[in-house]
Amino acid sequence: MRIWFNKTFSTISAVFNNLHLAGRPGEVTIICTHTHNTASAFLAADEYYLEPSLIDEAYLLWCLDFCLSHRIGLFWPGKEAALISKHHERFQAIGVQVLSVADYNTLSLLDNKAGFYAALNPEIAPTMDFIAVDNLDAFDRAVMELSTRHESLCVKPSVSVFGLGFRILDTQRDSITHLAKGVEYQIPLSELRLGMFNTRHFETMLVMEHLGGHEWSVDCAGRHGELLCAVQRKKPLLKGHGQEIDNNADIQGMVERLSRHYRLNGLFNIQFKEGKYGPKLLEINPRPSGGFGMACLAGVNLAKVALQAIKGEKVIVPSIDYGLRVTEVGMPVVLRNVG
Repeated sequence: MRIWFNKTFSTISAVFNNLHLAGRPGEVTIICTHTHNTASAFLAADEYYLEPSLIDEAYLLWCLDFCLSHRIGLFWPGKEAALISKHHERFQAIGVQVLSVADYNTLSLLDNKAGFYAALNPEIAPTMDFIAVDNLDAFDRAVMELSTRHESLCVKPSVSVFGLGFRILDTQRDSITHLAKGVEYQIPLSELRLGMFNTRHFETMLVMEHLGGHEWSVDCAGRHGELLCAVQRKKPLLKGHGQEIDNNADIQGMVERLSRHYRLNGLFNIQFKEGKYGPKLLEINPRPSGGFGMACLAGVNLAKVALQAIKGEKVIVPSIDYGLRVTEVGMPVVLRNVG
């Protein structure tokens, strides 16, 4: 099967490697495209090409042409995944199957945490207490209200990836102390307010309760709402101690309900963090996580599980090696230069 992955995150290499292990040698051919001619994902692909910097309908048309000219059997989109999910029939008309994690409305909702949190029934999964703001006055009101219920608060852009923009509000120290002491992921409240004062309106930001406990990253394989397998990676409170393959029943239940509710499909990742009253949902990533390779060390090739489901084969899920401690070790490489 010829599988095409268009532009996506560099961590997709772990998926490529596990797909190569999913069948007999040569059974799966991985085609990768990217706008950068030295994309690290090229190293794990069988074929690799540059793609143009297009968006919207122009990009969709280019994707259709690429599928035809490169005999693609399965298109696994990263860039413009929501748009492509609306046009499965156009790819099916040329004999190409498309793997979308969810439908267009769901993918659009997951991309905006303010709307996602507000729409989610807490009986499916509880989320953090939050207030969405886009100006200083709204921010001050949110901080005042949430401070009456929570000891510590944090902020995060409503639209972001990889935790970008997340900061804990520090009411005691200034930025020079943060710099001198190497304080990470915190921001002085007074200095953040000054920045907001100088910016009349800004992109929607969430003011939230800060959850100070353990974090879980759950790598999943599903089939249109049926959770086939989920591997929980529990992260330590202190860095440098690896991650534990966990089996938290509350988290497993939330993952099953979320998968069913949003009819999640293929490979996706769901993150949780522990607070005073147990774990709460942080986000659903409609793509493989950066730690996907570590999850597969637990004895389950999640990429193989997803591929079996896509091909309509019987899905075989081996036992998960709970309690295993995993990590990643960097390795120097020479990048390919395409074009």
